[in-house]
Amino acid sequence: MEVGGGLLLAAGYRTTFVATGMAVFTLATAVFFHNNFADQNQFIHFFKNIAIAGGLFQVASFGAGSISIDGLRTKAHRRGRALSPA
Repeated sequence: MEVGGGLLLAAGYRTTFVATGMAVFTLATAVFFHNNFADQNQFIHFFKNIAIAGGLFQVASFGAGSISIDGLRTKAHRRGRALSPA
């Protein structure tokens, strides 16, 4: 999930779907694996995961940039032609 999703996000392929899935995965990781708040290390990792999920939700909301696969597909669609694989 982490490697595949990270590569898809870096390429900008289906950004909204991938970022939302990774955010939910990261929140689940925080809740199920970093829930011992008496341990300061677990406390820090819990809030680290919450911050990462927030960043992923931001990416899901605003989408990929113009040079991503999603951005190039949108430009091609606006011009009236589909982006064909090379």
